[in-house]
Amino acid sequence: MEVKMTGIRKSFGSNSVLRGVDFDIQAGEVHALMGENGAGKSTLMNILTGLHKADAGEISINGENKRFDNPKEAEEHGVSFIHQEMNTWPEMTVLENLFIGKELKTSLGWVKTKEMRTLAEATFDDLGVKIDLDQDVKQLSVGQQQMIEIAKSLMTNAQVIIMDEPTAALTEREIDVLFKIIHTLKSKKVAIIYISHRMEEIFKISDRITVMRDGVSIDTALTKETTNDEVVRKMVGRDLEDYYPKKHSKIGEVVFETKGLTQANRFKDISFTVKSGEIVGFSGLMGAGRTEIMRSIFGIDELDQGDIYLEGEKITIKSPSTAISKGIGFLTENRKEEGLILDYSIRDNISLPSIDGFSKKGLIDTKAEIDFAQLLMERLHVKAENQFDSVSSLSGGNQQKVVLAKWIGIGSKVLILDEPTRGVDVGAKREIYQLMNELADRGVAIIMVSSDLPEILGVSDRVIVIHEGHVAGELSKTEATEEKIMKLATGGY
Repeated sequence: MEVKMTGIRKSFGSNSVLRGVDFDIQAGEVHALMGENGAGKSTLMNILTGLHKADAGEISINGENKRFDNPKEAEEHGVSFIHQEMNTWPEMTVLENLFIGKELKTSLGWVKTKEMRTLAEATFDDLGVKIDLDQDVKQLSVGQQQMIEIAKSLMTNAQVIIMDEPTAALTEREIDVLFKIIHTLKSKKVAIIYISHRMEEIFKISDRITVMRDGVSIDTALTKETTNDEVVRKMVGRDLEDYYPKKHSKIGEVVFETKGLTQANRFKDISFTVKSGEIVGFSGLMGAGRTEIMRSIFGIDELDQGDIYLEGEKITIKSPSTAISKGIGFLTENRKEEGLILDYSIRDNISLPSIDGFSKKGLIDTKAEIDFAQLLMERLHVKAENQFDSVSSLSGGNQQKVVLAKWIGIGSKVLILDEPTRGVDVGAKREIYQLMNELADRGVAIIMVSSDLPEILGVSDRVIVIHEGHVAGELSKTEATEEKIMKLATGGY
């Protein structure tokens, strides 16, 4: 299948999102679509799949003008969209999620469960994934849920597959499996539209790259004929020097400490310290227990044993509200379900943890709240028409900035960041790194969980590696290398 989009324009109210975009894809190629958050990439793909209607422009499929009325029609015609945010039903089983709305049935309407199970098992075998089909999706990791989304797309026999940040939550092994599948799909003349902020992936997997900026397609080039620096320059409109900005904060005394944190079947005897002005990176393979440790520290999940100390004083955290009252903030990796209230405005999401600070005799000082939200939006460069917009209307990267803004706003002493740049563009990543450095300058103790090894090495003062629920080792900034971290993460010492 060949798709060509020409002169695509789209506005939402007075906000002009697409201002003339040209994009095409040929059968059997991987075409990378790149741009900063808010550049219009997702809107363009939503127009292709019929979720939105273009205000102007043409779409042709195999040389004929075509516009889909909805995503289901697009899928029936061979165009499938794997979204960055999971489209799963947590309370249902894996098998039910794979076939929801597409159940195989007999002529009498009976569901053919055995045939569905056989097809699901074969698809997972192709993916190299081992997931219990009878397990509830809510029990799976984010990475496993992502693989379910990929499997659903593969089972539709799609001719064009749109992948929006498909590796954001995958382990290195899962990424390798995905790339092998992409190569297999290419050999079958399936076209892949690949949206990612990970430069190394783009240059490894794509044939062509189209860069968008501010709702306009800036350039399309063969991947082999361009460079990382050229792509970044086209994305942000300037050179991006010092990708990982220099950190100059003075590291002080221990602010936060854990001793022997244990949760049955998840992690055991987790002991570490974080000092004032220090960024401690937590690395390890997905499923090693990093996120579970952080959730327990923040009071989301209960600890079986172990002690937590803040500024030398032993504290007990039974709930997130207790953690917040003690000055501990937590940017969760699952912003959609745990980090944001999607129906609320940007302002409400930013100010919610700090709302007591705007209350006087039971009344909220609305002006102070508005000024507070506006200051943080400007500082983090949140792209939105105004702070009263629903946070669900923002791109994934801008939603991430809103989550970060609310924890900065409460003046955290300890800030836990779980995958803080997941789904965030190259320019916004640097802004987040710079902000982390500024917080460290103010004496905030920062814990960063990341699956991105270059990020761990570029940002952390010290690296703690988790393997199967245990601290496998600790490396100073001068000691840490990708090889050493991976050796510890896979059980070597």
